[in-house]
Amino acid sequence: MRRRLGPAALVITGALALAGCGGSDSGDSGSGSGSGSGKAELSAGSAYMPQPVSDDMAAGFLTVTNKGGAPDELTSVTSDIAGQVTVHETVDGAMQEVKSLKIPAGGRLELKSGGDHLMFEQLKSKPKEGQTVSVELHFAHSGPMKVEMPVKPATYTPTTGH
Repeated sequence: MRRRLGPAALVITGALALAGCGGSDSGDSGSGSGSGSGKAELSAGSAYMPQPVSDDMAAGFLTVTNKGGAPDELTSVTSDIAGQVTVHETVDGAMQEVKSLKIPAGGRLELKSGGDHLMFEQLKSKPKEGQTVSVELHFAHSGPMKVEMPVKPATYTPTTGH
């Protein structure tokens, strides 16, 4: 997993995490000065995209863990494979686009099937199982981070995490 942190991240110390999905490919990475600091300390573990069944749309899932003492928010996501990537929440079974999703201090944001998730719209190419999609996550306070998202079978259901 690669990440690129901007100058603001040196002050705020941020790194995104796709944590908690389990599996041998779920490397955690993060940066920060230690647990309980007054800054967000975001880390990411195993993210994935089910192989899209549509030619122009796909979903993406991951977990962001914040070990720091300050909250942050996922504000946007970009990817070269899509015209746009939107952030959605699911409330009472209905999904709706939102401007951001909160990542509490000492907590996590879970993007999972049937819940909050990413929508890749206007796909430029249709990812196939076994490929990897690069995404960049953007936060209100922490610097952006690049994450590699493996494409899983369309019917993939993680055994743990999401």
